[in-house]
Amino acid sequence: MSNLARNYTQQQLHAEKKGQARKQIKIKKSWLTPGEKIIGIAFAGLVCFGSVHLISNQTKIYEMNKQIQKIEATVKEQQKVNGDLKVQVSELSTYERIYQKAKELGLVIHENNVKVVQEQ
Repeated sequence: MSNLARNYTQQQLHAEKKGQARKQIKIKKSWLTPGEKIIGIAFAGLVCFGSVHLISNQTKIYEMNKQIQKIEATVKEQQKVNGDLKVQVSELSTYERIYQKAKELGLVIHENNVKVVQEQ
């Protein structure tokens, strides 16, 4: 055999070995291991759960604040009504008005039966 034939056969064998080696080396490796994928999915799930929980708490707080404001408005309105009623009570409970109503109803004051009550 001449050197040319020998070189040609060696090149063919060498090329076949490289082709076989390349076929075996073509194992696809993942960027992440399965454990890392599970941890990543679990973390993403926790983040989603936390964000949903946070948003739901914020909506509950908003609703409670809304109810508090409504109740405060009704309390202020009732306080205003109570203040007006106190003014009416003080106007209607004056001595002159009571004396006038008593005269209209036919009541007479007897000096001996009058007792003075002092407020404290």
